[in-house]
Amino acid sequence: MSGLAEPERLPVGKLPVALLRRLLGEIEVRDPRVLVGARIGEDAAVLDYGDRLLVAKTDPITFATDLIGWYAVTINANDIAVRGARPLWFLATVLLAQHAGPDQARAIFRQLDEACRGLGVSLVGGHTEITYGLDRPIVVGCMLGEVERDRLVTTGGARPGDVLVLTKGIAIEGTAVLAREAAGRLQELGLAPDVIARAANYLFEPGISVVRDAQVALGAAPVHAMHDPTEGGLATALAELAEASGCGVRVYAEAIPVLPECDRICRTLGLNPLGLLASGALLLAVDRRHVPAVLAALAGAGIPAAAIGEVTPAQAELTIVYEEDAYPLPVFERDELARWLDEQG
Repeated sequence: MSGLAEPERLPVGKLPVALLRRLLGEIEVRDPRVLVGARIGEDAAVLDYGDRLLVAKTDPITFATDLIGWYAVTINANDIAVRGARPLWFLATVLLAQHAGPDQARAIFRQLDEACRGLGVSLVGGHTEITYGLDRPIVVGCMLGEVERDRLVTTGGARPGDVLVLTKGIAIEGTAVLAREAAGRLQELGLAPDVIARAANYLFEPGISVVRDAQVALGAAPVHAMHDPTEGGLATALAELAEASGCGVRVYAEAIPVLPECDRICRTLGLNPLGLLASGALLLAVDRRHVPAVLAALAGAGIPAAAIGEVTPAQAELTIVYEEDAYPLPVFERDELARWLDEQG
């Protein structure tokens, strides 16, 4: 025995917030054209390009293997849309495992092309390789878009008194991934095949894209802040919005729409839907006066939405109210999907 301590290992999922905050604090922004750089909670970088602003985002797809190319385009487009911008150009790094064949490469390229075509995005480049040590494909996307200066929206724009609005419900992506990647296990635990099938279809109905949600909301009224709840679920997205805005939040549990198949799968697997990968829902902070217009516009476009709480002053805590009792908003050091997958070995 050497007596040496085991090196600390990080959990699967996002870097712990305290570590990420420290690392980002060491980064120097050297170009004054960087209007929004690397910050906790901000979905995409914003660069000053004259009369318009360039918006840039990169995100990997690591949990899913089914439709991975389609995921990569859709998820990255979401983070452009929540800036008030239009996604326009996409680059993809496609990493395949050593056992991959040409059919898998063709399928991923077809998914990338179809997803880009559906959003009016041009696939302009990237990188491909067969990578040592992988047991599944990974796609890392980079989406670029543009927005007029006066239409830029950030995560950090929320103001005390704003109402928090959530579209569609939770947790769309996490539920779909579990239904697609763990269907056999769910059936073993007694979940009916029709429930699993509906959950798997969450990718398309209600869908994990929020591009249209953002466009409809912005067309109805000014929006102070938008955020795309992803890894760590709605709870993490609320905490990120609060940190980016320098505010607190107060949400009401009974007002948060938890989709029925999500509820069934979470109960079956012992997961908390508030911490489950939630792409497909759009979180907005809207001036109270404009909430009726935003909700009406979303409803008119066939997009369900609900007011789930409000933004509170900076000194307030992050709270969730169950019936009449307020509790601290739960903290998820890693996404419930990542936790469950890790526990499965």
